[in-house]
Amino acid sequence: MLHAVVMAGGSGTRFWPLSRRNEPKQFLRLSGDRSLIQMAFDRTQPWIDAINTWVVTNARMVDQTAAHLPQTPSENILSEPCARNTAPCIGLAALCLLEKDSDATMLVMPADHVIGPHAAFQKSVEQAERIVQGDPHRLVLFGVPPTYPSTGFGYIERAEADASSSGAYRVASFREKPARDTAEDYLRQGTFYWNCGIFVWKASRILSALQEYEPEMYRLLQELQPHVGKNTWSAALADVFPNMKSISIDYAILERDSNITVVEAPYDWDDVGSWTAMQRLQPADENGNTIIGLHVGIDTNGCIIRSSQNHVISTIGIKDCIIVHTPDATLVADRHDENAVREIVALLEKNNYEQYL
Repeated sequence: MLHAVVMAGGSGTRFWPLSRRNEPKQFLRLSGDRSLIQMAFDRTQPWIDAINTWVVTNARMVDQTAAHLPQTPSENILSEPCARNTAPCIGLAALCLLEKDSDATMLVMPADHVIGPHAAFQKSVEQAERIVQGDPHRLVLFGVPPTYPSTGFGYIERAEADASSSGAYRVASFREKPARDTAEDYLRQGTFYWNCGIFVWKASRILSALQEYEPEMYRLLQELQPHVGKNTWSAALADVFPNMKSISIDYAILERDSNITVVEAPYDWDDVGSWTAMQRLQPADENGNTIIGLHVGIDTNGCIIRSSQNHVISTIGIKDCIIVHTPDATLVADRHDENAVREIVALLEKNNYEQYL
């Protein structure tokens, strides 16, 4: 049976000051009236039942996750005692859902992406599921055809066509976030995809891969296995999980394994990684400004502006800026240096401005 696993442990620091430790990006309503985590749940409905939907999140976020996803059984919201990246997250989910379904197939996806249309997403997942059913040792991931030379995404290089399915290819290599000229070359070649971090595979297969490539992590997961569904689970998890290596599933398995297929994604995808994503999600005005909330401006061009509640933002003679107002913090930034928002968050922490994080 197909199970959806939603990874919802991120902090979304590049969306500060709207995103905070207690209100990370997945709980924000950035596109429409549904939060990003609710949109992740919506795109698998009704073809994946709510009882087969799992969420892995930070221990602090369990109650808020449950409030956003009331259809998800409480036992399917898995709590990480601490952040340990995507490999332990996925291993934990695989361990738990195998107790319910010994032949489980996992659709793994982040909680904070925007994807559409849903029908195209469903069709591609069903294609990946067929590939895995035909070869249970196969690991399938999705590649998004790049539309511009992004330096912010990792890339997947495709090899020969996979004979098992149209639009599927064997993976030649994974590439780190490239420099601009390298990204432009990838775009010209036409054999590279953005790695969108969405996967389909057998739960048992991913655990066996962890056993092969990350034996210590696998050993710790096996320590947890007798406690799944028992009253001892929370205590065992708190004791064992922090000892796991913090490593991504890409480094832990995907870049080491040879039985990997990439399916060309037929859907629109945006990882909503930073404030500039708003220009892709919201229409701009005649001056190229993306405005959310109250704003009046003179000679204002190419800006992303978001106000809160009944607060009006007024601008004169500015270009290519990000301006975000919240009740207790305001951000003004060069939109071309948006990664520096992370540095601001680190500086707030260094200065002990904990109440603003």
